[in-house]
This record gives sequence, C-alpha cells and structure tokens, in this order.
Amino acid sequence: MADENANKAKQAKQAVQARQAKQSPVIHWDDSKMASVYANVCNVSSTQEEVTLLFGTNRAWRAGQKEVAIELSNRVILSPFSAKRLARLLTGVVEEYESRFGRLGETEQSK
Repeated sequence: MADENANKAKQAKQAVQARQAKQSPVIHWDDSKMASVYANVCNVSSTQEEVTLLFGTNRAWRAGQKEVAIELSNRVILSPFSAKRLARLLTGVVEEYESRFGRLGETEQSK
C-alpha cells in the first residue's frame, strides 16, 4: 500500500513537471550580436499599436543653458504588452536598488 501511494505521488509529480515543461520553454539568451551603449536620457511616446523608447546622451554639463542638444543613439519599439512587462521589471529593479542603496529622487540632482 505504501509503495502504491509512493508511486502515485511520483506519477503525479512527474505529470505536474511535464505540464510545466510544456508551459515554460527554456530560454537561451544569444548576446552574440548585442551592442552596449550608455544613455542618460530617455523619452517615451506611444500609439495604440506600439510604445517607442528613445535613448540618448545629454552632453550639456552646465546648468541654466537656454538650449540643450540630446544626441539620440537608440530607438526601441515595443508592443504595449511588452512595454507593460518592461514597466513591471523596471519597477522591481528600482525597488530592489532603493532597498539596498536608499531612495532615489526624480532627477540625478535630487539624490
């Protein structure tokens, strides 16, 4: 009886693992064509079909300038669903950062 229950439990566990394997594919991150860039400026716009992120660098180091030129370097276009996932991921990363290093202000000057 005990062996029979152990077998049933083992079979149930294997069935759950098989279902999870079907639902959760293994992801392999291919970074062979990845490029890294630095950005200290980001702008976001959207339409019903997409969310566009523009990344660039503000090279104006003096405060109070009348005009500031931002050198845009990258544009990332996401579906609204991907943008929502990204928002959740970024929120989690910032919360973890603040728990370790202290609360961030809205700008670098207000740290």
